[in-house]
Amino acid sequence: MQVLDRRKAMSITPLFRLAFRPFFLGGCLLALLAVPLWLLALAGVSGTWQPAGGWLAWHRHELLFGFALAIIAGFLLTAVQTWTGRPGLSGKPLALLAAVWLAARLAWLFNLPWPLLATLELAFPLAVAGLMGWTLWQVRQQRNYPIVLVLLLLTLADGLSLLGLLRGDEGWQRQAVLTGLWLVAAMMGLIGGRVIPFFTQRGLGRTHAVQPWPWLDRLLLGGSVLVALLYASGPALTASVWIGLLFALLGLGHLLRLVRWHDRGLWNVPLLWSLHLAYGWLALACLGMALWHFGVSLNPSLAVHALTIGAMGGLILAMIARVSLGHTGRPLTPPVGMTLAFALLNLACLSRVLLVLIWPYAALWLAGLCWVLGLGLYVVRYGPMLWRARVDGHPG
Repeated sequence: MQVLDRRKAMSITPLFRLAFRPFFLGGCLLALLAVPLWLLALAGVSGTWQPAGGWLAWHRHELLFGFALAIIAGFLLTAVQTWTGRPGLSGKPLALLAAVWLAARLAWLFNLPWPLLATLELAFPLAVAGLMGWTLWQVRQQRNYPIVLVLLLLTLADGLSLLGLLRGDEGWQRQAVLTGLWLVAAMMGLIGGRVIPFFTQRGLGRTHAVQPWPWLDRLLLGGSVLVALLYASGPALTASVWIGLLFALLGLGHLLRLVRWHDRGLWNVPLLWSLHLAYGWLALACLGMALWHFGVSLNPSLAVHALTIGAMGGLILAMIARVSLGHTGRPLTPPVGMTLAFALLNLACLSRVLLVLIWPYAALWLAGLCWVLGLGLYVVRYGPMLWRARVDGHPG
């Protein structure tokens, strides 16, 4: 039976043997397209063509519900195989799920009729949540049920953005994206809190990993979900000392984690310092939002971009660089150019969050250039790994 299963797995086109392959590649290609298109539209050279909701709404929506959600899906639908011992999604079902994701991206870009766009858009996160929930329920793995909850809340946030699109309400669309961003922050805190200390221990050959503090894990997960709900319901859209305190607690909690995880040796390992720096941007984004809620004259967009570029983009790049190596049977040594890619993502964030205050136009384009080059290096170096079979001959 195992021989037959292995033969069947090896007969599948390599790109569709596990979910990380199509979604890491597709998500990064979308991110490479989305930022230049947005900058060209901002410069007024896009002509009369408009995606669904206009260029600003498209830029916000696709980098969250297109790019980030694709990477999350690829990671979770691959990791759940290890977590549960159940086979991961592969073959024709995986190809169909990838096709739904791609069709939804095209529907947004080419402004297809709302009923078709909404059906395609919501089908993807619902399918991912359903697949995760079913696989976890089969082995009653309650520890990971919160992941399914966050995925379902992300689906609701995406639904809010679709309602905003239908009503022509830009405010609803922005509110939906901010809700979704803090749900992704919750996911980053949940997954990052597990894998970053583990990867650090393994990468440095330490005998003991830093033990988690369950109370802190619950605080960061619950606090991030609460922030998302406060955006969805409206209170977080205006300055509030109480919400500022919540953001401050989240920022300090993330910083406390970083201090506990720190090991001087990690600065010699690009696959490690990239993870820690990205998580640091998450803490700074929380503290930046806290300052705005406390009344400090600070554009909240700066904190949002610390979250999206530095934390979300940086953590995605660092995670997929490592996961792609391990799941294609390669040593955990990134290919040439990836250290530069990690540095470019951090420079993109510095440019969009800090340098933009000094040179607004130039820093915006520098951030876009660094983003494209950083993710482009991943696509060039890892693309062949993703569409070819594992080098060790194993399925997957």
